[in-house]
Amino acid sequence: MKIPNEIIEKMSEGCDPIILGYRGSIAHGMYVPPKNPTSIDDKDLMCICIPELNHYFGLNNFGSGGTKEIKEKEWDIVVYEVRKFIHLLSQGNPNVLSMLWLAQNYYIQVSEAGSLIIQNRNLFVGKHVYHSFVGYAHSQLHRMTHNAFQGHMGEKRRALVEKFGYDTKNAAHLIRLLRMGTEFLVEGELHVLREDAKQLLEIKRGEWTLDEVLQEADRGFKMAEESYIRSNLPNNVDKEKVNDLCVEVMRIHFYI
Repeated sequence: MKIPNEIIEKMSEGCDPIILGYRGSIAHGMYVPPKNPTSIDDKDLMCICIPELNHYFGLNNFGSGGTKEIKEKEWDIVVYEVRKFIHLLSQGNPNVLSMLWLAQNYYIQVSEAGSLIIQNRNLFVGKHVYHSFVGYAHSQLHRMTHNAFQGHMGEKRRALVEKFGYDTKNAAHLIRLLRMGTEFLVEGELHVLREDAKQLLEIKRGEWTLDEVLQEADRGFKMAEESYIRSNLPNNVDKEKVNDLCVEVMRIHFYI
């Protein structure tokens, strides 16, 4: 899947990418190509970058609070400044954690500094992720049933909501998040490329009724809570070790 040069130029403007990879439906093995009449998927990328050195000594800001978003036709890219990225990792953010457990072929570019973060991904393993995964799942549950006709939704997605009575894409996200969070609490590993992709695609295509989705979600919330109670993972991250990692990443990148 070739990334247009103009996209690469926008991602790299004023910074050096240290991790670039696919996220979303592609990374989960759930991408539906646009030729399919039910397709409502973008091509999602995440880029972790380090701005030029003067960024850290001057008054310039990177994006909005360390984040840039680029939308170009079917491409949907989020770019994080590295310290913002590491901060989100330490909070257990499901979207950014996924970048540390991608299938190898879904990494597009990884520098030495980026590789160091991936090699130390266990620093971000802890029971605290329960709150993030369940919180994101609750958000998807609400959007699935309450935000059906908001303006951000494309016409194809709106038509699917009208057909099935709920947002099937949010439903698939909901079930996936609960399963991934439960697995993480039990194993300390994030299974980004989904072995259950076939079943999740059934939900995404509207092959499950709303009642079936809600029943599975209820089961998923209960399993996540039970896994949280029984989990042997650390309660939280070691902030000093995370800070040391951030310093070492910057040192390697700038050859300090």
